[in-house]
Amino acid sequence: MVAPILNQRDLEFMLYEYLDAESLTSRARYADHNRETFQAAIDTGRTVAEKYLLPIRGKVDRNEPQFDGKRVSMIPEIKTATDAIIDSGLAFPSADYDSGGMQLPLIVASAASGYLSAAGSTTVGYISLTVANCNTLEAHASAELVNQWVAPMREGRFMGTMAMTEPGAGSGLADLTTSAVPADDGSYRITGSKIYISGGDHELSENIVHLVLARVKGAPKGVKGISLFLVPKFLLNDDGSLGERNDVWLAGLFHKMGGRGQTSCAMSFGEQGGAVGYLIGEENKGLAYMFHMMNEARIMVGTGAAVTALTGYQYSLDYAKERPQGRLPSCKDPHSPPVNIIEHADVKRMLLAQKAFAEGAYALCLYGAQLNDDEKTAPDQSERERASLLLDFLTPIIKSWPSEYGPRANSLAIQVLGGAGYINEHPVEMFYRDNRLNPIHEGTYGIQSIDLLARKVPMQQMAGYRACLQEIAETCAEAGGDAVLAPFATQLETSLEVVQRTTDTLLGAMAGGSIDLALANSVKYLELFGNVVVAWVWLRQGLAAQRGLQASPASGLHPDEESFYRGKLQALKYFYRFELPKIDAWANLLCALDDTTYSTEAAWL
Repeated sequence: MVAPILNQRDLEFMLYEYLDAESLTSRARYADHNRETFQAAIDTGRTVAEKYLLPIRGKVDRNEPQFDGKRVSMIPEIKTATDAIIDSGLAFPSADYDSGGMQLPLIVASAASGYLSAAGSTTVGYISLTVANCNTLEAHASAELVNQWVAPMREGRFMGTMAMTEPGAGSGLADLTTSAVPADDGSYRITGSKIYISGGDHELSENIVHLVLARVKGAPKGVKGISLFLVPKFLLNDDGSLGERNDVWLAGLFHKMGGRGQTSCAMSFGEQGGAVGYLIGEENKGLAYMFHMMNEARIMVGTGAAVTALTGYQYSLDYAKERPQGRLPSCKDPHSPPVNIIEHADVKRMLLAQKAFAEGAYALCLYGAQLNDDEKTAPDQSERERASLLLDFLTPIIKSWPSEYGPRANSLAIQVLGGAGYINEHPVEMFYRDNRLNPIHEGTYGIQSIDLLARKVPMQQMAGYRACLQEIAETCAEAGGDAVLAPFATQLETSLEVVQRTTDTLLGAMAGGSIDLALANSVKYLELFGNVVVAWVWLRQGLAAQRGLQASPASGLHPDEESFYRGKLQALKYFYRFELPKIDAWANLLCALDDTTYSTEAAWL
């Protein structure tokens, strides 16, 4: 069975009916574009995905990269695929024309690369990290470093990574020990070990550019003493050609549950006297610079989780439409033909849940991409500032909600297939394994929940929090005028009151000195707020679906189009009936400052 990677009609709905991407062409940066050029880029993504990534998806999963102590080897099709992505222009589609990019809006670039991620997320990972690496350098490095290192990465000759995690310091970066010592020539000598470095070593490119967090000798303790360095695998000669090998070495590869096509590396810096590194920006400001890359990576993680959920949904939906099994409870005739399993109510439940989770998650991620566009290109300064405020506030949710609910959707895809879903003749078990990494990397679910409650909610006198609630309230007011959507708008308004009451209680407890207890169940606060935000984006999709249904010509809407819009409204209904009400139980637990987890002693477990 060959199922679609993604639903093309749904992508068009997301871009043009839900987010109105076409309106971006009125901005100077996108003046050369129109809907046709947007669609051409998306079609290119689909073509590359179907030609180079989809055929090797299973082979990549079955054949992990290997390290023989000297070099990394992997199946050659990975190199062919990454080269095809680079040659197509989809490695840096939103970059400036002058940098070799297509200067596409990020939401369109995300749709185009969505096909690539859905068909081969781990292969695409090499390129995605390189993009984030380039963007970080352009934002914070000196002109000299940008001129030397960014152009080869944008050309595809070099690739990039970020190296943060250490054996003794994972998410707790305050404890990292990698050191940096100034050298006479203005560079630094880096010494230390890093682990779980995605794409840390391979032979897909001429060179690998690592962004490494390290502590300069004498720097303050904790996160205030962290600096960021560019540490290449190979140094460069004065003419830009490859020079001698830097003191950067692969110590070994980790063998992963999923995402097997991308190397996960233990890296050693400075075994032979110190790796040459170049300071990015100023000393002791490295974590702020790295957050540029991490926040971009977090949105990338959320988007990857969403499209992996989407492709699992597409596969299980096609399977359910074709697989005959059993009869409806009302049928007592054993001689009657079995029905396709999509006719069974519980299978519909699992498909509706996948649709609600996956399409809701992707709608949220694309909204984040739109905010990123607005932050940079909106014609009004106040609009740019508001977009920046909202994006900063929502980033923990954009990263975490799709990463948590994406694997849940993939688990349901396995269940729809039954026994067939548990064997690797069907890819849904691989989708789950690939997606299970997303709640872990770029900040675990728990860490993102603390970031939301302890940092993002209070920041700037709660400006981001209030802006988010205002956006939701405005959508509720608009939907309240639609007879079909009004009950959902009222339900969401009530949910906003739950958010406010819970937030006030927790902030009060934190201010009163109970910060550890108030944050003990912060994950449920993140899930509560995430469910409300996703309910909001579903209500926005519902408004777009209602406009589609009501804008039909006199001859009537095509049955396929009507079914599409009805499906959107039914997924909205599912989310509001089955998922949104869960926030009440979470709010009760949070407002009671429940100490079940906090008071548990290690000896009891």
